[in-house]
Amino acid sequence: MATTAGRKEHPISMRLPEADIAMIDRAAGLRGRSRTDFVRDAAVRAAEDVLMEDRLIRMSPEGFDKFMAALSGPGTPVPEMVEVAKRPAPWESGYTAKR
Repeated sequence: MATTAGRKEHPISMRLPEADIAMIDRAAGLRGRSRTDFVRDAAVRAAEDVLMEDRLIRMSPEGFDKFMAALSGPGTPVPEMVEVAKRPAPWESGYTAKR
């Protein structure tokens, strides 16, 4: 007797107003995605955002003191970022495109 692998996908059913479905379908079409792919990606992205916002960071009192000292102290310049910040913006005179 052959064994079957367990199902790896689980359906989710939602009841939505027609206007919501129309908007989702339009957005999915603009991205070249199916409704299912579009909604799944949006739901997973939203879930990841919530989980990242709710992440608790634990540290010792000594670690917290070092962390606060690092935040309160002066920043260390990154030479590449300083150079970029000094360049004229594309709409300013003296701008030359970098290649």
